[in-house]
Amino acid sequence: MNRRNSTEWLRLERVSKDYGIPRLAGSREDSTLNIQVLRNITVSVTQGEFAALMGPSGCGKSTLLNLVAGIDRPTSGEIHIGDTCISSATETALIRTRREDLGVIYQFFHLLPTLTAHENVILPLILKGDPSAEAARKARRMLERVKMTHRADHRPAELSGGELQRVALARAVVHEPKLLLADEPTGNLDTQTGDELMTYIRSLTKDSAMTVLLATHSAEVAVQADRTIYLRDGTVVEDESPLAVNQKPGP
Repeated sequence: MNRRNSTEWLRLERVSKDYGIPRLAGSREDSTLNIQVLRNITVSVTQGEFAALMGPSGCGKSTLLNLVAGIDRPTSGEIHIGDTCISSATETALIRTRREDLGVIYQFFHLLPTLTAHENVILPLILKGDPSAEAARKARRMLERVKMTHRADHRPAELSGGELQRVALARAVVHEPKLLLADEPTGNLDTQTGDELMTYIRSLTKDSAMTVLLATHSAEVAVQADRTIYLRDGTVVEDESPLAVNQKPGP
């Protein structure tokens, strides 16, 4: 991989994403309508940097995070996480990258409803292959850090929104990933609870030099990041970092 800077941990090179939408039956035009969601995104995030991806709903933030997470593939361009080009990686390589290098936290929590808070947090460690005793110790310690040990044996239906998101955060970082992706993590929380969650995110990622890419439409959330990348209509329109490599999209 030819990276411009040895400290870059995430890099997107001219990434675009199109979706084909079937037209109504009987249309005289092509049967598929092509919708371009992302256009020529070129941006990098360095190791340990906390970058906010900001823009209105529908601008492509979640699509971009899904591409970085390997949930979807770009129509064109390349995405590198460390030395792995995940946009062309095999499914086996993607699974390994997700288990070892990635943590993801969502707006709607996505905790498994039949598992307790402790069981949800320990799951990534079990999938990674950690010994059960060590995995249990790490999960307990992470629940302590987000002040959820008193709720460790409770299932998601018994937790408040803020508690759910703290458990989701603990699950996302318990395996010490290199990159944390957060998709509107405060979107379902009130202002005070959202501020508390952001404090936890900063605390849990700072000491480990974890790279964070957080999508939000909130200026109050974005201002807490080291850097803000502004997305509109599928393109990066502004990057406040003086080290930004993104340029205006080509024709």
